[in-house]
Amino acid sequence: MSGTPTRDLDPELVDRYERDGYLYLADALSPERLSRLREVFEGWVEESRSHDGPYGETFDGRPRFDVEPGHSAERPALRRIASPVEVSDAYLDVMRSNPALDAVAQLIGPNLRFRESKINSKLPGTPTHLKFHQDLPFGPLTNEDLVTVIFHLDEVTAENGPLEVIPGSHRGPLYEHWHDGVFTGAVSPEVEAWARKEVVTCCGAAGSAYLMDARVLHGSAPNLSSAPRSLFIVQYHAEDAHPLAPNHLPSRFDGEVVAGVDTGRVRCSDYEVTLPEMPTVASFFAVQAVEA
Repeated sequence: MSGTPTRDLDPELVDRYERDGYLYLADALSPERLSRLREVFEGWVEESRSHDGPYGETFDGRPRFDVEPGHSAERPALRRIASPVEVSDAYLDVMRSNPALDAVAQLIGPNLRFRESKINSKLPGTPTHLKFHQDLPFGPLTNEDLVTVIFHLDEVTAENGPLEVIPGSHRGPLYEHWHDGVFTGAVSPEVEAWARKEVVTCCGAAGSAYLMDARVLHGSAPNLSSAPRSLFIVQYHAEDAHPLAPNHLPSRFDGEVVAGVDTGRVRCSDYEVTLPEMPTVASFFAVQAVEA
């Protein structure tokens, strides 16, 4: 593990997270670590030029690397890498030790497990967008202490496909992500229309991060700019939160205690959610491409 300094959050930031359900963290990655992560990612982009569709293999046999429709050697459009921590020591090192992990421990408790990781990329001119959804319905646990950390590998602007969140939505309901018998990975058009009126755009410098409660309603816009937008996304949850459904991005590190200790206990909270469908396709983008 790489030594990164422990940094306490200001009480005002803790209050902001509890109020809004998300929090911006500047300098979540050192320049050296950011450079290494970007170098590894660029290598994967170059590798993708020799493939004309999803490729590689994850822990459960699905393709690890997913590409945008229209991807080609001349114009690569790598859009998703599942569980990069399994195939890169640089990404694994960051997952296990970083200032955002310290912040998560301060927000939901000192004992934490790793849940999953991925890279979502929107290369210049990429039309893919994420419909509004919540993360918890994709991976329900015995309690709701699940935090998604979104590391910016590039500067994220209002033009290159930023995260869009609905402040305070973590205090509201868990919305249905099944429609007409299909798990679409998105809320209904009615909820989407309401969310569009409340949305806040989350921009930030390369090396920064957002921490987001897994109940927060969020999506993202397409990248129609000339600048890339790539994110390393990691989920952590309370050590005493245990899965109620199979991990849709399983890895050999699933459930690893990354902070504190293993208590051997299970804590349950009172909430309801429809169990998700285990995906068979390469990525979440393909799941959301199914129209309800």
